[in-house]
Amino acid sequence: MRLAILADIHSNLHALKAVRDDLEKAKIDSVACAGDIVGYGANPNECCALVKQMAEHLVFGNHERAALTRDTIWMNPHAAKASAWTSDALSPDSREFLSRLELESRFEVRSRKVAMFHGSVGSDIEYVYEDQLSEALPSRAGTDILILAHTHVPFVRRFKTGLVLNPGSVGQPRDGDPRASFGVYDSEEDSCDIRRVRYDVEGAYEAILSRGLPDFLAERLFFGR
Repeated sequence: MRLAILADIHSNLHALKAVRDDLEKAKIDSVACAGDIVGYGANPNECCALVKQMAEHLVFGNHERAALTRDTIWMNPHAAKASAWTSDALSPDSREFLSRLELESRFEVRSRKVAMFHGSVGSDIEYVYEDQLSEALPSRAGTDILILAHTHVPFVRRFKTGLVLNPGSVGQPRDGDPRASFGVYDSEEDSCDIRRVRYDVEGAYEAILSRGLPDFLAERLFFGR
């Protein structure tokens, strides 16, 4: 079985469509999304609709929570402005879809237990970078495979207690590579590969500017930062 793992799409429809097209060629059996479907980018409703079609397993991220509650006190000014715009732009269908998402998702892939969160175990806002990983995390989650996101930086690490991975960001990578990032877990190999896909960054850039969102959110797409 091959499980595609997406995260941090951030309303970047150009990147999400490129990932979808790549997955259609890759013999994927199921798709999981580790949150932050919306925020920053220009197409929250279109991304919600497409993720709803694609993903079987989902959790909410901090940007979903902010768009629904309008609580942006913990955000920087660029993120807060984009969140307020997103909240206003959400359609009733998108709002209902996002409101049904939960903090965690637990499922199995060929008898291996999977736990997925946006930030860390039990949190949508705590950042976990690769140098902070330890064997305690899979044990704490009570799982064989732990999926995290939020940092926009991909990693795959194996411990005796389990596999921990972050697929990186589909819509706003921050590891210096502007290509869309996602993961593919192969149950036969019990391994996860990070895949990168080129997309129309110029189109995403223009879409952000056309909505009156902060220039910074558009410009950073070219640099993967």
